[in-house]
Amino acid sequence: MAKKKAIHDFYQMKKSKEKVTWLTSYDFPTAQFAEKAGLDMILVGDSLGMCVYGYKGTIPVTMDQCIVHCEAVRRGAPQTFIVGDMPFMSYQTSDKDAVINAGRFLKEAEVDAVKLEGGTRVVSRIKAIVDAGILVIAHIGLTPQSSGVLGGHKAQGRTAKEATLVVEDALAVQAAGAHMLLVEAVPPEVAQYIAQTLTIPVFSIGAGKECDGQLLIVSDLIGQFQAFTPKFVKKYCDVATIITDAMKAYCKDVREGSFPEEQHCYHMLEGEKQNFLTQMKDRANS
Repeated sequence: MAKKKAIHDFYQMKKSKEKVTWLTSYDFPTAQFAEKAGLDMILVGDSLGMCVYGYKGTIPVTMDQCIVHCEAVRRGAPQTFIVGDMPFMSYQTSDKDAVINAGRFLKEAEVDAVKLEGGTRVVSRIKAIVDAGILVIAHIGLTPQSSGVLGGHKAQGRTAKEATLVVEDALAVQAAGAHMLLVEAVPPEVAQYIAQTLTIPVFSIGAGKECDGQLLIVSDLIGQFQAFTPKFVKKYCDVATIITDAMKAYCKDVREGSFPEEQHCYHMLEGEKQNFLTQMKDRANS
């Protein structure tokens, strides 16, 4: 098993132009798969609200939900760098709350870093968490927790003015002490400029291939999440169809009486069947 990566490894990967692979995971078995596949990082994203709980968005997700899923992922991937995603209102209220909740991820779920959304508006939160000795990944561009302010889940930085604001956010979070940066749903040329300008690793989710690594939602990648598919997603398989077809086949077998078969049944020990039948007969006659 490969050695678990640390923050300095990601900086060295940026320097050597080796791409970082990053996926979300929300449960023990998926985390096992991710570690076996050789993923560099796992994000226990607040996207679990939609992918696991069926919420319309990420807003309802709580700290306790995030902690429970982080614990499961850590058990499944003990040798992988794991990031806990700070949910809505876990850091917006104050620097103190941000530090306390970030600390919960480390104390209760043994994650390696936390991620929070926002640029210039959260610099004091980033600085406070970093000052507490916690690794921080900033998240700019399309930030789902504040999508209402952004006008919905749509790409950011598509005009020169908007792109400049995204760059300003990137510079601000680096200055505040963020150790890495995730850029979501911005034009590739904007993300490339940010990746080349910043000294910290910059990752893309829907921001082109010129960043230092890529993130995707695992439920999108494997074709499990069916509500919608973002433009930037590549589906590598379609487990929804595979699982649905398997369930249909199971229903058919049960209804037709072809499952379970003899091979799927447990049998009584030698000679015990007749003893059992005799006992039941005596019981019925008593």
